[in-house]
Amino acid sequence: MPFPALSTRTHRHFKGIAALSPDYFALVMATGIVSLAVHIFDYPVIAQILFYLNIVAYLVLCALFGAQKLFYWKRFRSHVFNLEKNMGFLSFVAANCILGSQFIILNNNYTLASLLFGIGLLSWIFLIYFLFAVHIEKRFKPSIKVISGTWLLIIVATQSISILGVQLSGQLPVSFEGILFFSLMLFFVGCLFYIVLITLIIYRLLFFKVRPKTLGTPYWISMGADAITVLSGVGLISRTQQWSFLEELLPFLKGMVLLFWAIGTWWIPLMVLLGIWRHLVKKIPISYVSHYWGMVFPLGMYTVCTVKLSQVMELPFLMPIPTVFLYIALGAWILVFMGMLSTFLRNFSPK
Repeated sequence: MPFPALSTRTHRHFKGIAALSPDYFALVMATGIVSLAVHIFDYPVIAQILFYLNIVAYLVLCALFGAQKLFYWKRFRSHVFNLEKNMGFLSFVAANCILGSQFIILNNNYTLASLLFGIGLLSWIFLIYFLFAVHIEKRFKPSIKVISGTWLLIIVATQSISILGVQLSGQLPVSFEGILFFSLMLFFVGCLFYIVLITLIIYRLLFFKVRPKTLGTPYWISMGADAITVLSGVGLISRTQQWSFLEELLPFLKGMVLLFWAIGTWWIPLMVLLGIWRHLVKKIPISYVSHYWGMVFPLGMYTVCTVKLSQVMELPFLMPIPTVFLYIALGAWILVFMGMLSTFLRNFSPK
């Protein structure tokens, strides 16, 4: 139901709420991981600014999606049952967990981090099974063409809970070993989902016609899902000396982590080439859309996971890679943020 008795100008100002994309919480995901990346490289002021910006972004988006559900229920419901868009709601899960990691690393606040972990876990349980049920019970099954990089938010959401769970081990009212075992199980679940979904995505890219307009930034999550899987695995590896069960799995965990880092690294040149093809060859103009946050997030996540991989596995020769990617990720964040502000001011300015 639209807002009642609103002036034309006011209604124009609020109609953007109805158009909010389900994956808009990628803004929080991207800002959070870039903040953690600059923190690793000892830029504390920038990290804190991005941290507080992220808190504001999270609260504003929660309010906006609440308003969309309340006042534009039909539009919200259409997003829920849209098989091409609804996996984007899983960005909410990852946003909670990445913001929770910021509270631990930048603010040493385990209380709010635990609260965000609880929200993320409960929303993951609800969304992952609800969205699967929506797709399974659909009477008329869609083409494989509905599968895009957005579906990889299944992996991103799952691994983000694993990461925050490891960071909160010893802080939650469950046993240390229990939360680590739970995080380990989620790590394996995320790995399996990635193998299945990336197979379908590559199959679609190679054997079906790809339109330039549909080949957008969500495909960058192909690399981001790899990167967050690496970070999840590295977090578990860092706890092997504290739990003998994990220590027994150490060779296997190291092999899995290196495998996913290699795949993620392989994706980067392909994504760059596809971007050149899309914008320079096919002349698709570059203009701000929320999906661009789905490109910033993988760049920041790849930076952080490569640093942690280098440290935990004692591979110092990898450090030049994240040193370069830090500035690429930060530059991309600035450009997309400026594009978002420009679009916001243009849409909300009096006419």
